[in-house]
Amino acid sequence: MCGISGVIGGSAGMVEPAVRRMMRAMVHRGPDDEGYEEFPGDTGGSRIGFGFRRLAILDLSPTGHQPMFHPETGDCLIFNGEIYNYRAIRCRLQVLGSRFRSSSDTEVLLHALATWGERALEEVDGMFALAFYHAASRRVLLARDHLGIKPLYVASAGGSLVFASEVRALLASGMVSADLDPAGIASFLAYGAPQDPLTIHKHVRSFPAASWAWIDPQTRLDGRPGTTRYWRFPAVADVADPDGCVAIVRACLAESVREQCIADVPLGVFLSGGIDSATIAAFARSPGQAVQTFAVGFEAAVDEDEAAAAAATAHKLGTNHFQSILDDDWLLSQWSQWLKVIDRPSIDGLNTYAISGAVVDRGITVSLSGLGGDEIFGGYPSFRRAPLLRRMLAGIGWLPRRLRRTAAEAFIWRLPASKREKIVDQVSGGCSLLELAIQSRRLSSDATLGRLGLDAGRLGLTPMFLPTEAIESVRISDVDSFGVVSQAESVLYMGNTLLRDADVNSMAHSVEIRVPFLSRRCVDVVAALPGRVKAPAGSASKHLLREAMRSELPAEVFSRPKRGFTLPLRQWMAGPLRDECEAAVEELSGCDIFAPGSIQQLWGRYMSDTDAHQWARPLALVVLGNYLRNNRRIPSIF
Repeated sequence: MCGISGVIGGSAGMVEPAVRRMMRAMVHRGPDDEGYEEFPGDTGGSRIGFGFRRLAILDLSPTGHQPMFHPETGDCLIFNGEIYNYRAIRCRLQVLGSRFRSSSDTEVLLHALATWGERALEEVDGMFALAFYHAASRRVLLARDHLGIKPLYVASAGGSLVFASEVRALLASGMVSADLDPAGIASFLAYGAPQDPLTIHKHVRSFPAASWAWIDPQTRLDGRPGTTRYWRFPAVADVADPDGCVAIVRACLAESVREQCIADVPLGVFLSGGIDSATIAAFARSPGQAVQTFAVGFEAAVDEDEAAAAAATAHKLGTNHFQSILDDDWLLSQWSQWLKVIDRPSIDGLNTYAISGAVVDRGITVSLSGLGGDEIFGGYPSFRRAPLLRRMLAGIGWLPRRLRRTAAEAFIWRLPASKREKIVDQVSGGCSLLELAIQSRRLSSDATLGRLGLDAGRLGLTPMFLPTEAIESVRISDVDSFGVVSQAESVLYMGNTLLRDADVNSMAHSVEIRVPFLSRRCVDVVAALPGRVKAPAGSASKHLLREAMRSELPAEVFSRPKRGFTLPLRQWMAGPLRDECEAAVEELSGCDIFAPGSIQQLWGRYMSDTDAHQWARPLALVVLGNYLRNNRRIPSIF
């Protein structure tokens, strides 16, 4: 796990200072080592610079240093992430004549790219963002893993292409303007996180997941690079033996966890009381060596947290278990630090930031997480609610949207405004399963965004406040509703919120989080199974995972209700953090993107709501205001 950065097509004397500024902005991503290399870009004198910060995980010796050169071709690689099947690929490359000096996955990936070019991306299973310099053609290959587990951001600036693992690094380069993007801000307020490829900055975009692009610096880089997608969710296959799927899934999960337990530094497992993390912990065990598991309890939790359930699971599995109880004062002290490390605005991540800090205090560098289990196995209410709502709306979907909106408003006028507006959006919006699944993740309603002066059409967004590219990887199916909801949850909610926040909040503590449920092989296997196998009529949530793990986990794991934990953020924002929050809202209210006075009016409306569970919408204003305050004075050399 590391931080990469670079400039493609810059002038001599400008590239290195810009890249080194980006490297300094990402020391937390790689405290163990750094490296910089520069290459010729074209015959006209343009340059290419690669920068790297290393968090050593595999092969801790200097032979794992990056940027890494191929000794025969002169090709060079910088790479953030892990390749889990690197040992198998290494054997194949050795047969073809490759010779290796290290035991690192980086060297294997370098040789794979030098040998197969972009086709190597179809062979690797891992999480990654990379830049590969092809010496013979003086081009650069940029690429990102199948689900975008690892981040990569790009910006065009003065004929150069700038890239980095974090938005803040791009802004620190001095080459990229921090001008705000109203479309990105609208998507953030609509969903609680900017929706890829948007960020809240006009000139910064997220490089698409499962894609690659060759960048030729001989061509003036005034636009964003055209990308080619190398992976999509698989089509649903016909299954004759549903029972056989259970064994296949169990074996796939076991292999994924075993591969992701490979590390040359201390490794542990985040453990809650649920099925997902218990699955990871069960398969992470090895003969003669107990796996370390970690759970965090919160003194301030609104609902009962899962620390006690996690301890019971750990006892049954025989893990070496550690538990920390984080008190209110400590968590409140973490609030300001969390707001400072946010790389792009998001309402999620404070929990991950706090937990990662507790884990690193135990000397752990790599932690396995159950993230992804809900998305691919069906753990969210949307898997049942979206199909149900589609059936309910089937008889009125032909009516004009304006008429449906008017009828809904008249019928539910007694409900609280926040609930009323969300229902109205669902009834009056698109009636396809995909649209209804997406709508279930909406944070702010159309009416709220309209009062702020944000109109989807004028901003170039779809009616659901999404960029047009947002769901291009989703396979639409009329016969497999489970698959449609799963892909929507994976691409939008998990991809734009959970994965981004897991990365930035763990890396703020120099901790790597791995997600075995999301290995490419696991996703390919599970996503191809029909919904009737994963969720038979009348079955419990995550039915297939339950069946696969029935013989591996204690019986009580399957009977526990899904709890999680919820911090009292609404009370904090109205109490001990009120002054800090209102300062952030004041900063936001001065942004000319919004209608005059609309931010303060919305904040007042949120603060007058006595529902303790309504914390996400006011938090979005606070997070965005703090982000603007922290990033308002970023210099640019242009």
